Amino acid sequence: MTDHLKGLLITTIGVLFVVPDSLFVRLIEAPALTIAFWRLLVAGGLTALGVLAVQGRAPFRAVLATGRYGAIYMLGVGGSGVLFVLAVSLTSVANVVFIIASMPVFATVFSRLFLAEPIRLRMLLTMAAVMVGLAVIAYGSGEAANAGLAGDALALAVSALFAAGLTAARHVRAVSMVPGVALAYLGAALVIAPVAAPLSVPVAQAPLVMAHGGFILLSSVCLALGPRYITSAEVALLVLLESVLAPLLVWAVVGENPGGYAVLGGGIVVGALMVSNLIVLRRSRIRNRPSHPAS
Repeated sequence: MTDHLKGLLITTIGVLFVVPDSLFVRLIEAPALTIAFWRLLVAGGLTALGVLAVQGRAPFRAVLATGRYGAIYMLGVGGSGVLFVLAVSLTSVANVVFIIASMPVFATVFSRLFLAEPIRLRMLLTMAAVMVGLAVIAYGSGEAANAGLAGDALALAVSALFAAGLTAARHVRAVSMVPGVALAYLGAALVIAPVAAPLSVPVAQAPLVMAHGGFILLSSVCLALGPRYITSAEVALLVLLESVLAPLLVWAVVGENPGGYAVLGGGIVVGALMVSNLIVLRRSRIRNRPSHPAS
């Protein structure tokens, strides 16, 4: 198996494991903060144990040594982990995943502000299309029974927070941020513990809670390993699968109809990002294509 195929396979597995995330939130019978607490504690705890068992404490020290960049990354990951569950509890799953798909737009803006990277015409057009899609989703939230603007706003905050974390991580790209994910999840779980009422989850729901954390763990590991072997454009295209599959899965299992406006707005967002990423991928392949000397 080539490294490229390995990267595609690992990243795809990571995306597939994150697809049921919002479904678990719907199925677990507990308040949103309680679900968030156990989601973060299980995933963060297992990740930390895995890193300690394989590499010891050195990776954690390396993350902490990154200073404010590591701190921003962990705040972004931990904060978005809490807000994601709250968003799903307040609006439709389709709205949440389609809005979170706008993350590359925030990443582009933050990269311009903090890394002085130019915003190319392709990305300006993509951002304009994404804004249109988000406006359609927001308009539909006022008319759909299972959607709400408060949840939409939290989903937008998730997108911005995670994008800020990824932008900060680019400053210290030589350091693996997998231990940072563990610290972020455990830290966020600790912060919300006083108001999360973790023991309020019915015993019968324990297998769902553990499975939820396990799925997040496997997804986090795969999405940390897979991108080492493939381009960022390929990763971005594969991650868009969640935006398509998650609403369909929730619709099939619990009958949550995403609604026409969410489908239309989400289609605009996902379509714009897909075209943008395909352009980047095509340019990258042309640039890396070996030249043959004239015979």
